Amino acid sequence: MMQSLKNQIAVVTGASSGIGKSIALELAKKEVILCLLGRNSVTLQEVADQVKKSTRHVNCYQVDLSKDQEITDFGKSITKRFDGINLLVHCAGAYSAGPLESASIADFDWQYKTNVRGPYLLTQVLLPLLKSAKGDIVFINSSAVSQANARLSQYTATKQALRAVADSMRQEINAEGIRVLSVYPGRTASPMQEAVFKTEEREYKPELLIQPQDLATMIINTIDLPKTIEVTDIFLRPMIKPV
Repeated sequence: MMQSLKNQIAVVTGASSGIGKSIALELAKKEVILCLLGRNSVTLQEVADQVKKSTRHVNCYQVDLSKDQEITDFGKSITKRFDGINLLVHCAGAYSAGPLESASIADFDWQYKTNVRGPYLLTQVLLPLLKSAKGDIVFINSSAVSQANARLSQYTATKQALRAVADSMRQEINAEGIRVLSVYPGRTASPMQEAVFKTEEREYKPELLIQPQDLATMIINTIDLPKTIEVTDIFLRPMIKPV
C-alpha cells in the first residue's frame, strides 16, 4: 500500500531548473509542503509561481551550496519553522569539463563544494529534523560514477565522492528510520545537459534524452513506497542513445 505524501515537508535543492524543478512540480501535485532552494532568486520564484497552481504551500530560499554560511543560515531558519522534514532531495549540481593537464583547480574546488561538501553539510544540518520525521534522503547523482570519460576527471571524482557519502550515510542512519536513495541518471534533458552538449560540440536533441518529468515521477513513486522497503540505487539511461 502506497503512503500519502499530502502535507509532508520536502526540501529540494537545485529547484530552479532541470530535474529539481520537475521534482518540485510533481511533489506539488501530491500537496506536499515545499521548501525550494536555488542560487537564482528570480528563476526560483518563477518555479514557485508554477508550483502554486497545484499547492499554496511553497517556500523559497536563495541558497548557494558552495557557501557554508548560507547553508547553516537556512538550517536555522527552517528549524524555527518546522519540527521535522519528511524528504530531502539533493538536485543541485555543478559541472565543468577539461583535460587534467589544464583543468582549473578553482573549477575543481567549485564542483567539490557544490556536488559533495554542500550536500554533506546540508544533510548534517537537517539531520535532526529528518530523524524527527523518519524522513527520506534522495541524492541525484550521475551515471558518470560507473564510467571513466576523458575531460571529466573532476566532475566524475565529485560524483563518486557523493556516492561514497550516501552509501556510508545509509549505514549510519538506517537504524533511525531514514531511507537513503541514490539516483544515477544518464543524459537528461536539462539546461546543464544542453551546456554539456555545447562543450562537446554536438547537436542538442532533448527529445532523445531522459525527460526530467519522467525521472521525477519515478523518484516520487519510489519514495512513496511503504517504509518496510528501501530502494538504495537506481541507474537510468535514455532508451535511444543520442548520436
